Amino acid sequence: MNKRSLNFLKSLIESVSPSGYEDEAARIWQEEARAFASDIRRDSHGNSDAVINPGGTPRIMLSGHYDEIGFVVSHISDEGFLWIQPVGGWDPQIPQGQHVTIRGRKGHAHGVLGKCPIHLLKEEQRNKVTKLDAQWVDIGASGRKQAEKLVSVGDPLVIAQGFNRLENNLVAGRGFDNRAGAFAVLEAARILSKLKPKAEIHAVATVQEEIGLRGARTAAYGIDPHVGIAVDVTFATDYPSMSEAVKKYGKVEVGKGVVITRGPNINPKLFDLMVDTARKEKIRYQINVESRATGTDANAIQVNRAGVATGLLNIPNRYMHTPCEVVSLDDLAGTAELMARTCARITDKTNFIPF
Repeated sequence: MNKRSLNFLKSLIESVSPSGYEDEAARIWQEEARAFASDIRRDSHGNSDAVINPGGTPRIMLSGHYDEIGFVVSHISDEGFLWIQPVGGWDPQIPQGQHVTIRGRKGHAHGVLGKCPIHLLKEEQRNKVTKLDAQWVDIGASGRKQAEKLVSVGDPLVIAQGFNRLENNLVAGRGFDNRAGAFAVLEAARILSKLKPKAEIHAVATVQEEIGLRGARTAAYGIDPHVGIAVDVTFATDYPSMSEAVKKYGKVEVGKGVVITRGPNINPKLFDLMVDTARKEKIRYQINVESRATGTDANAIQVNRAGVATGLLNIPNRYMHTPCEVVSLDDLAGTAELMARTCARITDKTNFIPF
């Protein structure tokens, strides 16, 4: 991965943008898109759309969401502590004792998620997980008046974990679910800007996936694509404790290639085209199966209007919905390449009617 793309990924990962508050991620994504796409569109929901080859046929929508799980401030106590509500699906064991970044009106503020010391817990409390609504944030304020100079009710916050390099071209950080997908669709658009596709390509970074696939639903309605390819992360099953998950999700390994999903949420002809493209272009890939509608943007796109020929590419992800998700830069690059090369083969003659 070149330096520019790596810096773009790092900036995207380190933005503070939970569902409903995606504007930091959106600004970074749109700025990068302007480097090669002359047509950048935005909608009132917060979706960003970089268009390649306007006026081409058919219309293809590439979708990756750039929201993340996080919290919002729900109450500021007289003592200056912040009470919070979760945004998205949290494991309540994760936030306790973590540093957080709060996006206030005057900039970012720092805080910590407090917890009663184990020494002071009763025996029966020590083996119980503290519920999310019993956790609070301490910003060091002496009271409500001082706290309100920095933060307000409704301000978003995230765990303060940034982008880090690991061995073997792996990276770790918060929000790869699914800034990895938002990154990949724009990288695919960058490649397509040089491939001169026949189709009109809409690379879309969507909002509010973590609270119900909401951005993909509205974006797909507005774009009205003939073909859609969603990109998300999927559960890697290549680390300790995942032996049972292998039976359900298959063997999915970080660094072994993009995962091409098969199942009722997926158009079979588009699936075949992606597999054939991966083989011809020598792009590493894995296959997994989803036996029902997926919990991804592909779900919303497939059932848009009269129906869309939809595919789903997944990036293997270890430790999903934690501040230390791990993905491979090689898998990210392969995902973008497969999307771009697949789209370059689609014309108005390509038939996706399954039978």
